[in-house]
Amino acid sequence: MSNKNNSNNENKFLVYSFYQFIEINNKKELKNKIDNYCENKEIRGTILISDEGINATISGVNKDLSKVINIIKKYLCIKKLDIKINVSSFLPFNRMKIRLKKEIVTMGVKNLDLKKNKGKYLNPSEWNQYLNDGKVKIIDTRNDYEISIGKFKNSINVHTNSFREFPSKFTSINIDKKDKILMYCTGGIRCEKASAFLRLKGYKNVYQLKGGILNYLNFAKEKKLNSMWSGECFVFDDRVTINKDLSTGNYRQCYGCRRPLNKKDLLSKYYVKGISCAKCFHERSERQKNNSRNRQFQIEKAEKENLIHPFKKVRLN
Repeated sequence: MSNKNNSNNENKFLVYSFYQFIEINNKKELKNKIDNYCENKEIRGTILISDEGINATISGVNKDLSKVINIIKKYLCIKKLDIKINVSSFLPFNRMKIRLKKEIVTMGVKNLDLKKNKGKYLNPSEWNQYLNDGKVKIIDTRNDYEISIGKFKNSINVHTNSFREFPSKFTSINIDKKDKILMYCTGGIRCEKASAFLRLKGYKNVYQLKGGILNYLNFAKEKKLNSMWSGECFVFDDRVTINKDLSTGNYRQCYGCRRPLNKKDLLSKYYVKGISCAKCFHERSERQKNNSRNRQFQIEKAEKENLIHPFKKVRLN
């Protein structure tokens, strides 16, 4: 979705998701410029800046987010950023974080030339046509817990716990280098690296869903495209998941391990709000649980007394 102002969104909280692979020579300077603007503004989210580019999901009102985008475009000397925009009934982040990283999405493969090797883009309409070809291999580059919530039919789960595992896990599934390969992820950034890795390894027919699942769902909703997406889509903020209509989904999050939880998970004897769930109860130490328990007590105390706290959901009046 483009970043053109929409008057219908002026009085709503928006979530902007975007990335750009571009050489950045002075990460700290860009960080400081964004920090200075965001100070005392009601903008929350995460921005990662590295030598290879920028990756961000930020939330706030349209006029503030547009200003952040202008700062970034001006500093990077670019005219356009491909931005996915969603409406949210609340600010889905607790604070604003701008971090300097080695990679904006961690894969751990050195000397990967993205401009030279990345796959061919498919827009959502083209993607639908390709999905109906029974000979293609559809690769989901996301992690296991994301795929368990929603996916495209007949897609292949590479079974990763983190994107860093993708190169070794993909190699183990033995896909022929002559096969036509379709790749997708949440917003497109993981596919940029994954497709470049495949082409570097000699795979010739590599395609990727432009803008990822978020762009696909938005396009399907606006253009009334027959959606071939099944389930919900995990997003990395307090909405947890979004459905086909881009509204907040039916999952909640365990704040002990950050994993998504369905209604059945919430009924587990191991689920304690803010502390643990069945997936992490035996993973977490007593010290970790006690820290979470103390945090949850402070949150509930602040909520009861109607006090401001870092985890309070901010909504527009």
